[in-house]
Amino acid sequence: MKITSPNADFFIAIFTEPDKLLGMRKHIKWILASCLLIGMTAAPLNAARHPVPLDPKTDAAKCVQCHTDMTKGKFVHSAMAGGCLTCHEVRVTGNITRVKLITGTSLALCLTCHPDKKASDIKGRVHPPAIHGCVVCHDPHSSNYKYHLVKPPDGATKAENLCLTCHNTGVNIPKGGSRHPALDMGCETCHSIHKSGDPMKREFAYHLTKDAPTLCLGCHDANDADLAKAHRNQPFAKADCLQCHDPHQSAKPMLAQKFLHPPYAAMGCETCHAPAKDGQVVLTTPDVKSLCVICHADQAKQILTAKVQHPGAQGDCTVCHNPHAGTSPAFLQPSPVEVCLVCHSDLAEKGKEAYPHQPAFQQGCAICHMPHGGVNPNLLRVSDINSLCLECHGPNANPQAVKGTDLVAIFNGKVELPNDYFKKVPILPLKEGLGHPIANHPISGVAKLENKTTIQMNCLSCHQPHASTKPGLLVKDEEPNMAFCTRCHSQGMMALP
Repeated sequence: MKITSPNADFFIAIFTEPDKLLGMRKHIKWILASCLLIGMTAAPLNAARHPVPLDPKTDAAKCVQCHTDMTKGKFVHSAMAGGCLTCHEVRVTGNITRVKLITGTSLALCLTCHPDKKASDIKGRVHPPAIHGCVVCHDPHSSNYKYHLVKPPDGATKAENLCLTCHNTGVNIPKGGSRHPALDMGCETCHSIHKSGDPMKREFAYHLTKDAPTLCLGCHDANDADLAKAHRNQPFAKADCLQCHDPHQSAKPMLAQKFLHPPYAAMGCETCHAPAKDGQVVLTTPDVKSLCVICHADQAKQILTAKVQHPGAQGDCTVCHNPHAGTSPAFLQPSPVEVCLVCHSDLAEKGKEAYPHQPAFQQGCAICHMPHGGVNPNLLRVSDINSLCLECHGPNANPQAVKGTDLVAIFNGKVELPNDYFKKVPILPLKEGLGHPIANHPISGVAKLENKTTIQMNCLSCHQPHASTKPGLLVKDEEPNMAFCTRCHSQGMMALP
C-alpha cells in the first residue's frame, strides 16, 4: 500500500479497521520504534549465513559442487542455465559469508522474468498464493512435477496434493454424500490457476479451463443413455450443470447442490414437467410464471403490488431463479451476484475494482435490496441508510443461527448468510451514534462544519456502498488519509494525545 503521509497508516486504520484504533493510539510510539528496529535489521534477515566461508568471487560452478540436487529433477528451471548468480549474490564480511537474493523478496525476483504474473497489473481475481510468493507452490530450482510444482496437484491427502495444502476439497465428505471422481484426475483437469479475467465471470473467478457446461461435457457425453435416464430424459446438454451439481463434493448423493427446490429434491419432476418434445422442455402449465405462482402466490402479489416495483421481477421467474437447485437459498442463477449484473452493467464495472464491498460482490445484492419490490427508494430493505449499514457493522449487530443449517440470518430472518460472513465484517465501536471514524465523531444527524455550513450525515456521506479503487470504500475513490478529512474539517484534525 502506498504511504502518502506520516500519518497514513493511522488513517487507514481509522477507515478500514476502526476496532484497532484504540490500540494504535496507546502504542503508537512502540509501533514507530518497532518499525525503526525492523528497518535496521531487515537486510541481515534477508540473507542466509553460509555454513562455510566463500571467496567473494565464487561462481556457479563452485556452487554446483555441493548443491547438485538443485540441478536434478524432471523439470529444471530455465534460469538455472544462467548460473546461480543469476538470482543469488555472495556477500563476504570478514569470516562470515551470506548468500542472498539479488532482490528484496522472492516474489520480486520471479517478476523480473515473469512480469505477466504481477498481481497489481492483472484484471480479475488472482490466486492468493500468487500475490505473496511464487515459491509457495513452485520450486525455483528443479522439480519432478510439471510447472516446477513442489508437489503434484492430485492425490487424496495433504501429503500428496499441493492444492490440499490450503483447500480441503473432497477430504471430509459426510456419510451419504458424494465426491466427484474428477478430483482423482488432479485439480488441473478443470482449473488453470493463473488464468484471470473478468472477475464477474465464473470462468475467471474460479480459474476454470472452460466454463460449464462445456467443461463438464468434456468428460460426460450428453448422449449417454444412463446419463439421459438420470435426467428423466429431459434435455440437459445446454443447461448449467453447476446449478444442480456441486463440481467437487456434496453432502447429498449425485453431487447435488447445497440448496434444492422441494419438487426437485423429492424427484417429483412430473410436478412441473411433461415429457420432453422434439428436444424441448414441456411444462405442465402454459408458461413459467403461471407454474411458479401455484406455490409462490405471495411473491407474485408482492411483485404486482409493491410501491416501488422492480422491472426485472415482472417477467419469467427462471430468468433469475434456477427451478431445480443452486448455491444460495433462492437458487439465483448464475449466482446471487451475477443475477443482478446481467441488467446492471454499470455495477458490473464496479465489481472489477480493487476493493469490492463484500455483500455487493461476494454474497449478493439481495442482502441490501428487495428483489421483488418494496416501499423504499432503490428497493432498499429499510428506509434509513444507517440502519441498513449498521445491521452488519453496528455494535448491536446480532445475526441469528438458522436451525438445521450452517447459515445465519439478519433483518429479522429475511436474509440468510454463510455463518462465517461476519468474520470479514468490521464492527464499529459506536455509542449513541458517535465513534466513527474516531471517538465522538457523529455518523448521523445534522453536522455543522468549520465554515459554518451544515450537512445531513449518514454512512454514504463518506462511503460508497458497492466498491472502490482504494481501501475504506470512501466516496470519489479517495485515499483514507488526512486529505479526505479536510473535505469537511478545513482546519485539520487534532493531534493524537
